[in-house]
Amino acid sequence: MRLAGKRALITGGFGGIGRKVAERFAAEGATLALADTAAGESPVADARCYRADLGQVAECRRLAAAVQADLGDIDLLVNCVGVFEQMAFDETTEENWDRNVDINLKGVFFLIQAAAPQMRRRGGGRIVNITSIAGSQGFATAQAYCAAKGGLLNLTRALALALAPDGINVNAVAPGFIRTQMTEHQWTDEAFMARLGRMLATQGGYMEPDAVAAAVLFLCSDDAAHIHGANLGVDDGWLAGLSATAFT
Repeated sequence: MRLAGKRALITGGFGGIGRKVAERFAAEGATLALADTAAGESPVADARCYRADLGQVAECRRLAAAVQADLGDIDLLVNCVGVFEQMAFDETTEENWDRNVDINLKGVFFLIQAAAPQMRRRGGGRIVNITSIAGSQGFATAQAYCAAKGGLLNLTRALALALAPDGINVNAVAPGFIRTQMTEHQWTDEAFMARLGRMLATQGGYMEPDAVAAAVLFLCSDDAAHIHGANLGVDDGWLAGLSATAFT
């Protein structure tokens, strides 16, 4: 088992991607702590579960301390928690902006800051941030989300440089169109799905969350020991460009 003896903290652990990451990690022998901004049912029977407002700095620090007290110093941190709120430019509010930036970016940084000393005591660790294709490309109706995910992408690179001397690998996974509750308004829209199928290189549609979980597991395994600052796209080729059928 690739994660035997490892202690992992997964945020957004009750959501679509986080749940699948938790299931994968449990199958590979990790001891799990799952955290989310709202209560939910754990996908893993013996995981420790925590509720925390992960857009608040104090809550991030409290969470890291609680996990350390319950399980000991952690080896792996996966930041899956996130919000995706589409809003037109003229309608974007300060509340929308702050919610996207606080949860998708600010909270991630301060949780990493709180968890890094634990990893140093363990002799190193792995951190994986869930970015997005929206971190590399703009979407006209999601300015706040794009700004936050773009920031998270470059934050991942900066932290990779800062923490590599401590034996801590920091990387990211950039999901494309993933079938979760957060994106249900899109994958249940037949017209949208038809357009998407023409644009994707695979001419497919929405992927299942387990595709992202597999990439996260790889980056947290010994196979990724020499990977730092990468942004691994799980996007059916979206970031490579539009397919030949995009304009047909």
